Amino acid sequence: SELIKPYLGSKYKVTEVPRSLIFYMSKHSGPVNEIQWCPVLEQSHMLLSASMDRTIKVWDAVDTGCCLKTFSCHSCAVRAVQWSSCGRRILSGGFDSMLHLTDIETGKQIFSSKTEFRISALKFHPTESNVFICGGFSPEVKAWDLRTSKVLRVYKAAVQQTLDILFLPEGREFLTSTDAVSRDSADRTIVAWDFQSAAKISNQIFHERYTCPSLSLHPKESVFVAQTNGNYLALFSAQRPYRINKKKRYEGHKVEGFAVGCEFSPDGTLLVTGSSDGKVFFYNYHTSRVIRTLSAHEEACVSATFHPVLPSLLATCDWAGEIKIWQ
Repeated sequence: SELIKPYLGSKYKVTEVPRSLIFYMSKHSGPVNEIQWCPVLEQSHMLLSASMDRTIKVWDAVDTGCCLKTFSCHSCAVRAVQWSSCGRRILSGGFDSMLHLTDIETGKQIFSSKTEFRISALKFHPTESNVFICGGFSPEVKAWDLRTSKVLRVYKAAVQQTLDILFLPEGREFLTSTDAVSRDSADRTIVAWDFQSAAKISNQIFHERYTCPSLSLHPKESVFVAQTNGNYLALFSAQRPYRINKKKRYEGHKVEGFAVGCEFSPDGTLLVTGSSDGKVFFYNYHTSRVIRTLSAHEEACVSATFHPVLPSLLATCDWAGEIKIWQ
Protein backbone atom coordinates (compact mmCIF):
# COMPACT_ATOMS: atom_id res chain seq x y z
CA SER A 1 0.00 0.00 0.00
CA GLU A 2 1.34 3.40 -1.03
CA LEU A 3 -0.39 4.98 1.97
CA ILE A 4 1.50 2.82 4.46
CA LYS A 5 4.98 3.00 2.81
CA PRO A 6 5.97 6.46 4.16
CA TYR A 7 5.26 5.30 7.73
CA LEU A 8 7.27 2.08 7.65
CA GLY A 9 10.72 3.53 8.32
CA SER A 10 9.72 6.04 10.96
CA LYS A 11 8.78 5.79 14.62
CA TYR A 12 5.07 5.50 15.40
CA LYS A 13 3.64 8.97 16.07
CA VAL A 14 1.12 9.81 18.75
CA THR A 15 -2.27 8.14 18.28
CA GLU A 16 -5.04 10.56 17.45
CA VAL A 17 -8.71 9.86 17.97
CA PRO A 18 -10.30 9.32 14.54
CA ARG A 19 -13.05 11.72 13.49
CA SER A 20 -14.41 10.75 10.08
CA LEU A 21 -15.63 7.65 8.28
CA ILE A 22 -13.36 6.50 5.44
CA PHE A 23 -14.88 3.17 4.33
CA TYR A 24 -18.15 1.39 5.02
CA MET A 25 -17.84 -2.33 4.25
CA SER A 26 -20.94 -4.49 4.42
CA LYS A 27 -20.43 -7.81 2.66
CA HIS A 28 -21.07 -10.01 5.72
CA SER A 29 -24.64 -11.28 6.14
CA GLY A 30 -24.30 -11.95 9.89
CA PRO A 31 -22.67 -10.40 12.96
CA VAL A 32 -18.91 -9.83 12.70
CA ASN A 33 -17.21 -11.46 15.67
CA GLU A 34 -13.64 -10.37 15.19
CA ILE A 35 -11.47 -8.07 13.06
CA GLN A 36 -7.68 -7.97 12.92
CA TRP A 37 -5.06 -6.04 10.95
CA CYS A 38 -2.32 -8.07 9.27
CA PRO A 39 0.70 -8.18 11.65
CA VAL A 40 3.22 -7.88 8.78
CA LEU A 41 3.58 -4.11 8.60
CA GLU A 42 4.25 -4.01 4.84
CA GLN A 43 0.94 -5.84 4.32
CA SER A 44 -1.03 -4.13 7.06
CA HIS A 45 -3.52 -2.66 4.58
CA MET A 46 -5.22 -6.06 4.93
CA LEU A 47 -7.93 -6.55 7.53
CA LEU A 48 -9.26 -9.96 8.50
CA SER A 49 -12.86 -10.50 9.62
CA ALA A 50 -14.76 -13.50 10.99
CA SER A 51 -18.52 -13.68 11.02
CA MET A 52 -21.54 -15.59 12.22
CA ASP A 53 -22.39 -15.97 8.51
CA ARG A 54 -19.80 -18.84 8.46
CA THR A 55 -17.27 -16.89 6.37
CA ILE A 56 -13.87 -15.29 6.85
CA LYS A 57 -13.01 -12.27 4.70
CA VAL A 58 -9.81 -10.39 3.90
CA TRP A 59 -10.24 -6.72 3.00
CA ASP A 60 -8.08 -3.96 1.62
CA ALA A 61 -9.14 -1.62 4.40
CA VAL A 62 -6.61 1.16 3.74
CA ASP A 63 -6.67 1.94 0.00
CA THR A 64 -9.98 0.76 -1.45
CA GLY A 65 -12.31 -0.68 1.18
CA CYS A 66 -12.83 -3.71 -1.09
CA CYS A 67 -13.16 -7.35 -0.09
CA LEU A 68 -10.14 -9.22 -1.49
CA LYS A 69 -11.01 -12.81 -0.54
CA THR A 70 -13.79 -14.80 1.10
CA PHE A 71 -13.13 -18.17 2.70
CA SER A 72 -16.00 -20.57 3.45
CA CYS A 73 -14.27 -23.48 5.16
CA HIS A 74 -16.56 -23.55 8.22
CA SER A 75 -20.07 -24.99 8.36
CA CYS A 76 -21.14 -22.85 11.37
CA ALA A 77 -20.35 -19.41 12.79
CA VAL A 78 -16.66 -18.46 12.81
CA ARG A 79 -15.97 -17.16 16.29
CA ALA A 80 -12.18 -16.68 16.34
CA VAL A 81 -9.50 -15.87 13.76
CA GLN A 82 -5.83 -15.01 13.85
CA TRP A 83 -3.26 -14.07 11.22
CA SER A 84 -0.11 -16.16 11.26
CA SER A 85 3.02 -14.10 12.02
CA CYS A 86 4.10 -14.36 8.34
CA GLY A 87 0.79 -12.86 7.17
CA ARG A 88 0.23 -15.66 4.63
CA ARG A 89 -2.09 -17.86 6.62
CA ILE A 90 -5.24 -17.58 8.69
CA LEU A 91 -6.06 -19.72 11.69
CA SER A 92 -9.77 -19.99 12.40
CA GLY A 93 -12.06 -21.77 14.83
CA GLY A 94 -15.81 -22.03 14.79
CA PHE A 95 -18.99 -23.34 16.31
CA ASP A 96 -18.63 -26.36 13.99
CA SER A 97 -15.78 -27.43 16.39
CA MET A 98 -13.35 -27.21 13.47
CA LEU A 99 -9.89 -25.64 13.39
CA HIS A 100 -8.51 -24.59 10.01
CA LEU A 101 -5.24 -23.05 8.89
CA THR A 102 -5.90 -21.53 5.47
CA ASP A 103 -3.36 -20.33 2.89
CA ILE A 104 -4.65 -16.93 1.81
CA GLU A 105 -3.14 -17.16 -1.70
CA THR A 106 -4.59 -20.56 -2.65
CA GLY A 107 -7.52 -20.74 -0.22
CA LYS A 108 -6.49 -24.32 0.65
CA GLN A 109 -6.44 -25.70 4.19
CA ILE A 110 -2.89 -26.49 5.31
CA PHE A 111 -4.18 -27.92 8.57
CA SER A 112 -7.65 -28.97 9.70
CA SER A 113 -8.77 -30.70 12.84
CA LYS A 114 -11.99 -31.39 14.66
CA THR A 115 -12.06 -30.66 18.38
CA GLU A 116 -14.52 -31.95 20.98
CA PHE A 117 -15.95 -28.49 21.59
CA ARG A 118 -17.18 -25.35 19.87
CA ILE A 119 -14.29 -22.90 19.64
CA SER A 120 -14.58 -19.35 20.95
CA ALA A 121 -10.93 -18.28 21.43
CA LEU A 122 -7.62 -18.81 19.61
CA LYS A 123 -4.17 -17.31 20.05
CA PHE A 124 -0.81 -17.98 18.41
CA HIS A 125 2.15 -18.26 20.78
CA PRO A 126 4.13 -14.97 20.64
CA THR A 127 7.52 -16.60 19.96
CA GLU A 128 6.70 -20.09 18.66
CA SER A 129 4.92 -19.43 15.40
CA ASN A 130 3.75 -23.04 14.92
CA VAL A 131 2.06 -23.27 18.29
CA PHE A 132 -1.37 -21.96 19.21
CA ILE A 133 -3.87 -22.29 22.04
CA CYS A 134 -7.57 -22.79 21.59
CA GLY A 135 -10.49 -22.80 23.99
CA GLY A 136 -14.24 -22.78 23.85
CA PHE A 137 -17.29 -24.49 25.29
CA SER A 138 -15.25 -26.88 27.41
CA PRO A 139 -13.41 -27.01 30.75
CA GLU A 140 -10.20 -27.61 28.79
CA VAL A 141 -7.88 -25.33 26.85
CA LYS A 142 -5.49 -26.98 24.40
CA ALA A 143 -2.11 -26.09 22.93
CA TRP A 144 -1.59 -27.41 19.38
CA ASP A 145 1.51 -27.80 17.23
CA LEU A 146 0.87 -27.15 13.54
CA ARG A 147 3.97 -29.11 12.47
CA THR A 148 2.63 -32.35 13.93
CA SER A 149 -1.11 -31.48 13.84
CA LYS A 150 -1.29 -32.77 17.39
CA VAL A 151 -2.30 -31.45 20.80
CA LEU A 152 0.83 -30.54 22.77
CA ARG A 153 -0.74 -29.87 26.14
CA VAL A 154 -4.10 -29.72 27.89
CA TYR A 155 -4.91 -27.10 30.53
CA LYS A 156 -7.79 -28.14 32.79
CA ALA A 157 -9.96 -25.65 34.62
CA ALA A 158 -13.27 -26.19 36.39
CA VAL A 159 -15.20 -23.89 34.07
CA GLN A 160 -17.90 -24.11 31.43
CA GLN A 161 -16.36 -21.94 28.75
CA THR A 162 -13.22 -20.03 27.80
CA LEU A 163 -14.04 -16.53 26.56
CA ASP A 164 -10.59 -15.17 25.71
CA ILE A 165 -6.89 -16.07 25.85
CA LEU A 166 -4.02 -13.64 26.41
CA PHE A 167 -0.32 -14.47 26.24
CA LEU A 168 1.90 -12.46 28.55
CA PRO A 169 5.21 -11.15 27.13
CA GLU A 170 7.59 -13.92 25.98
CA GLY A 171 4.79 -16.48 26.17
CA ARG A 172 5.87 -18.35 29.30
CA GLU A 173 2.54 -17.60 30.91
CA PHE A 174 -0.93 -16.95 29.58
CA LEU A 175 -4.31 -15.94 30.94
CA THR A 176 -7.75 -17.28 30.18
CA SER A 177 -10.98 -15.50 30.98
CA THR A 178 -13.74 -17.94 31.73
CA ASP A 179 -17.44 -18.23 32.28
CA ALA A 180 -17.12 -19.42 35.86
CA VAL A 181 -19.01 -16.93 37.96
CA SER A 182 -21.38 -18.59 40.37
CA ARG A 183 -23.56 -17.12 43.08
CA ASP A 184 -21.18 -17.90 45.90
CA SER A 185 -17.82 -17.56 44.19
CA ALA A 186 -16.20 -15.17 41.80
CA ASP A 187 -12.78 -16.78 41.59
CA ARG A 188 -11.61 -18.54 38.41
CA THR A 189 -12.97 -15.72 36.23
CA ILE A 190 -9.38 -15.02 35.10
CA VAL A 191 -6.91 -17.90 35.38
CA ALA A 192 -3.13 -17.62 34.90
CA TRP A 193 -1.30 -20.64 33.47
CA ASP A 194 2.28 -21.77 33.07
CA PHE A 195 2.54 -22.52 29.35
CA GLN A 196 5.18 -25.28 29.61
CA SER A 197 4.00 -27.24 32.64
CA ALA A 198 0.24 -26.62 32.15
CA ALA A 199 0.10 -25.80 35.87
CA LYS A 200 -2.36 -23.24 37.14
CA ILE A 201 -0.45 -20.27 38.58
CA SER A 202 -3.44 -18.40 39.99
CA ASN A 203 -7.22 -18.27 39.86
CA GLN A 204 -7.57 -15.55 42.49
CA ILE A 205 -7.03 -12.58 40.18
CA PHE A 206 -10.45 -10.99 39.73
CA HIS A 207 -12.89 -11.16 42.61
CA GLU A 208 -15.93 -9.34 41.29
CA ARG A 209 -18.90 -11.29 40.04
CA TYR A 210 -18.62 -10.46 36.37
CA THR A 211 -17.37 -12.50 33.47
CA CYS A 212 -14.68 -10.93 31.29
CA PRO A 213 -15.36 -11.38 27.57
CA SER A 214 -11.99 -9.97 26.44
CA LEU A 215 -8.45 -9.28 27.64
CA SER A 216 -5.80 -6.96 26.22
CA LEU A 217 -2.12 -6.35 26.97
CA HIS A 218 -0.49 -2.92 27.16
CA PRO A 219 2.19 -2.52 24.42
CA LYS A 220 4.81 -0.97 26.71
CA GLU A 221 3.92 -1.43 30.36
CA SER A 222 3.48 -4.65 32.29
CA VAL A 223 -0.30 -4.35 32.66
CA PHE A 224 -3.41 -5.75 31.02
CA VAL A 225 -7.08 -4.85 30.97
CA ALA A 226 -10.12 -7.09 31.23
CA GLN A 227 -13.43 -6.12 29.70
CA THR A 228 -16.13 -6.98 32.25
CA ASN A 229 -19.85 -7.54 32.02
CA GLY A 230 -20.12 -4.96 34.80
CA ASN A 231 -19.78 -2.31 32.05
CA TYR A 232 -16.24 -1.32 32.93
CA LEU A 233 -12.64 -2.22 32.07
CA ALA A 234 -10.49 -3.40 34.99
CA LEU A 235 -6.70 -2.90 35.00
CA PHE A 236 -4.28 -5.54 36.33
CA SER A 237 -0.56 -6.06 36.72
CA ALA A 238 0.78 -8.51 34.12
CA GLN A 239 3.25 -9.89 36.67
CA ARG A 240 2.52 -12.26 39.52
CA PRO A 241 0.36 -12.02 41.57
CA TYR A 242 -1.51 -10.07 38.82
CA ARG A 243 -3.07 -7.59 41.23
CA ILE A 244 -6.00 -5.42 40.20
CA ASN A 245 -5.43 -1.67 40.18
CA LYS A 246 -8.22 -0.42 42.44
CA LYS A 247 -7.54 3.23 41.59
CA LYS A 248 -8.28 2.91 37.87
CA ARG A 249 -11.50 1.82 36.29
CA TYR A 250 -12.59 2.66 32.77
CA GLU A 251 -16.35 3.08 32.73
CA GLY A 252 -18.95 4.70 30.51
CA HIS A 253 -19.43 2.11 27.77
CA LYS A 254 -21.89 -0.80 27.92
CA VAL A 255 -21.12 -4.50 27.47
CA GLU A 256 -24.46 -6.17 28.29
CA GLY A 257 -23.60 -9.72 27.40
CA PHE A 258 -21.84 -9.03 24.09
CA ALA A 259 -18.25 -10.19 23.57
CA VAL A 260 -17.07 -6.60 23.28
CA GLY A 261 -13.37 -6.31 22.47
CA CYS A 262 -10.96 -3.72 23.85
CA GLU A 263 -7.36 -2.75 23.14
CA PHE A 264 -4.63 -0.22 23.76
CA SER A 265 -3.42 2.09 21.01
CA PRO A 266 0.04 1.11 19.64
CA ASP A 267 1.69 3.90 21.63
CA GLY A 268 -0.15 2.85 24.80
CA THR A 269 -1.74 6.24 25.49
CA LEU A 270 -5.35 5.35 24.67
CA LEU A 271 -7.67 2.50 25.50
CA VAL A 272 -10.41 1.88 22.96
CA THR A 273 -13.50 -0.30 23.37
CA GLY A 274 -16.72 -1.01 21.55
CA SER A 275 -20.05 -0.68 23.30
CA SER A 276 -23.34 -2.54 23.09
CA ASP A 277 -25.10 0.73 22.13
CA GLY A 278 -22.98 0.96 18.95
CA LYS A 279 -20.57 3.61 20.19
CA VAL A 280 -16.79 3.47 20.43
CA PHE A 281 -15.22 4.85 23.62
CA PHE A 282 -11.71 6.29 23.82
CA TYR A 283 -10.22 6.43 27.33
CA ASN A 284 -7.03 8.15 28.42
CA TYR A 285 -5.00 5.21 29.74
CA HIS A 286 -3.35 7.25 32.52
CA THR A 287 -6.35 9.19 33.86
CA SER A 288 -9.05 6.62 32.89
CA ARG A 289 -11.26 9.48 31.68
CA VAL A 290 -13.34 9.26 28.52
CA ILE A 291 -11.63 11.46 25.90
CA ARG A 292 -14.25 11.01 23.21
CA THR A 293 -17.03 8.77 22.02
CA LEU A 294 -17.74 7.94 18.41
CA SER A 295 -21.28 7.07 17.31
CA ALA A 296 -20.03 4.33 15.04
CA HIS A 297 -22.85 1.80 14.58
CA GLU A 298 -26.58 1.29 14.97
CA GLU A 299 -26.11 -2.14 16.55
CA ALA A 300 -23.63 -3.37 19.19
CA CYS A 301 -20.04 -2.50 18.29
CA VAL A 302 -18.09 -5.61 19.29
CA SER A 303 -14.60 -4.67 18.19
CA ALA A 304 -12.46 -1.58 17.59
CA THR A 305 -8.83 -1.94 16.58
CA PHE A 306 -6.14 0.63 15.79
CA HIS A 307 -3.94 0.21 12.73
CA PRO A 308 -0.38 -0.85 13.73
CA VAL A 309 1.34 1.82 11.58
CA LEU A 310 -1.08 4.58 10.57
CA PRO A 311 -1.51 6.69 13.73
CA SER A 312 -5.24 7.43 13.66
CA LEU A 313 -6.77 4.71 11.51
CA LEU A 314 -9.34 2.58 13.32
CA ALA A 315 -11.44 -0.39 12.20
CA THR A 316 -14.75 -1.19 13.93
CA CYS A 317 -17.33 -3.92 13.42
CA ASP A 318 -20.83 -4.64 14.66
CA TRP A 319 -23.61 -7.11 15.29
CA ALA A 320 -25.32 -6.15 12.02
CA GLY A 321 -22.37 -7.41 9.96
CA GLU A 322 -20.87 -4.03 9.12
CA ILE A 323 -17.20 -3.05 9.21
CA LYS A 324 -16.19 0.61 9.20
CA ILE A 325 -12.82 2.32 8.83
CA TRP A 326 -12.29 5.68 10.56
CA GLN A 327 -9.60 8.31 10.49
